[in-house]
Amino acid sequence: MPKKGVEWDEDLFILMIESYGKAGIVQEAVKMFMKMKELGVSRSVNSYDAVFKVILRRGRYMMAKRLFNAMLNEEIEPTRHTYNIMIWGFFLSMRLRTALRFFEEMSSRGISPDVVTYNTMINGYYRFKKMDEAEKLFVEMKGKNIAPTVISYTTMIKGYVSLGRVDDGLRLLDEMKSYGIKPNDVTFSTLLPGLCEAEKMAEARSILKEMVDRFMAPKDNSIFLRLLSCQCKSGNMDAAVDVLKAMIRLSIPTEAGHYGVLIENFCKNNAYDRAIKLLDKLIEKEIILRPQNTLEMGPEAYNPMIQYLCKHGQTGKAEIFFRQLMKKGVQDSAAFNSIICGHSKEGNPDAAFEILKIMDRRGVPRDADSYKLLIESYLRNGEPADAKTALDNMMESGYIPDSSVYRSVMQNLFEDGRVQTASRVMKSMVEKGVHENMDLVAKILEALLMRGHVEEAIGRIDLLMQSGCSPDFDNLLSVLSEKGKTIAALKLLDFGLERDCTIDFSSYDKVLDALLGSGKTLNAYSILCKIMEKGGVSDWGSCGDLIKSLNQEGYTKQADVLSRMIKGGEKTGINKKGKKQAKVSI
Repeated sequence: MPKKGVEWDEDLFILMIESYGKAGIVQEAVKMFMKMKELGVSRSVNSYDAVFKVILRRGRYMMAKRLFNAMLNEEIEPTRHTYNIMIWGFFLSMRLRTALRFFEEMSSRGISPDVVTYNTMINGYYRFKKMDEAEKLFVEMKGKNIAPTVISYTTMIKGYVSLGRVDDGLRLLDEMKSYGIKPNDVTFSTLLPGLCEAEKMAEARSILKEMVDRFMAPKDNSIFLRLLSCQCKSGNMDAAVDVLKAMIRLSIPTEAGHYGVLIENFCKNNAYDRAIKLLDKLIEKEIILRPQNTLEMGPEAYNPMIQYLCKHGQTGKAEIFFRQLMKKGVQDSAAFNSIICGHSKEGNPDAAFEILKIMDRRGVPRDADSYKLLIESYLRNGEPADAKTALDNMMESGYIPDSSVYRSVMQNLFEDGRVQTASRVMKSMVEKGVHENMDLVAKILEALLMRGHVEEAIGRIDLLMQSGCSPDFDNLLSVLSEKGKTIAALKLLDFGLERDCTIDFSSYDKVLDALLGSGKTLNAYSILCKIMEKGGVSDWGSCGDLIKSLNQEGYTKQADVLSRMIKGGEKTGINKKGKKQAKVSI
């Protein structure tokens, strides 16, 4: 620059030092300061002040002391501004004694402290929790007719609040107002947390009203959440609502967490109508879905709300609310189950089942009672097949339905004519170790046999017997014989004989009579032989008729065998004894 006819200037170097300082490049700022001497640029107190501010902001207090001594050696006199910077920097580095020494040195040099000096000292004492010393300085400055500023009062209030002396803080607030000094946003933001801590919520409400009236928003919005919580804790829900209104008037973004505090406490106080009004705004404005949210709503807020809605016929609204929460990653099993129960009670089982599917996809634990209500809802709607699907889903989830659930599903399927589906439910029930509802089981078995599903029925009977239960063979055989279902009766009797089941001899007679009456001579002959081999009947009254029919139909050999068996049975004394008892009778 000198080559172009422009001389180096101290102001230019000061600007460069300050710029490097703002950029955080302390070393370059110091180099610029040192370069001044090399280039023959005279350094005044102004350039020293600039470099002091840069290095002290970065905690280089030892370097600041060395440069300060160098300044004195150059016979450059420090000013009040210089001492203010030095005291500020030493307090910033938590060097209390050094700051005090420089404060005392001011007087020895004939430099009287100004309001900035006192504010700096008061703030320093506050940082060291030495409010007694801060108070002395505060009184001293007023004694010297140095009028405290809003910074002076705010710093003192901040110190009192930090020590829990909130009443002193309020006293100073009144004092500053009486001197015409208006509190600023920092003053209010400083005092409000202390009022919350001291549970002085009436005073906090008054200060918040003043902030709103002056349209003065705090720099830290976290105070509003604390105000909400504390007003709710104090039981003043109107004051808590005013906090939310204040946020809206001050154009401070309201978040789901703010609404959550109010909703939670309205629910606790049984003020559900007010909670629902807030929820409506929350849903309508999609506040939950705002990407800039930092305060999310917790389960302590949304679960009571969802439970209430689901119990009072508003499950649809509860689901809309919860689906917004799901988009934010909420997977609360209690909320899911509440919605399932609500839809089920309101007669919307399909909607409930859809929620179950979502839970299944997301791996959220399901509740047994939810399944039970869903099943009951399907049954009330006359949809037993869907109830059976829900029952299957319940078992797949690891739950064992109680006997009443099984009974309800089987009964409705049976009455709807879905006998085989009812049979499958019966099979699941027995396999799960549930041995109740045997009266209904008997009806299902009878219906299976009557409809010709003989193999299925016998399979179910076999399962029952393996589980320690035995059907009433006599009743089944009697019904089948009377209704002319001779083949079903024959197969059932054959199964019973093979398993040595307890069957009354009169049942043998009924089956034999039915077979003979329907012209099934060979079937009658075959089963009669098995009966006799097992030590059964030998005096069936229609034996002669059977032999006669066999002869007439050309089955003379079978007729002869049967005749000799009967005669042999009479000689060996085959009678109606030796019946084996089953474990459990239905």
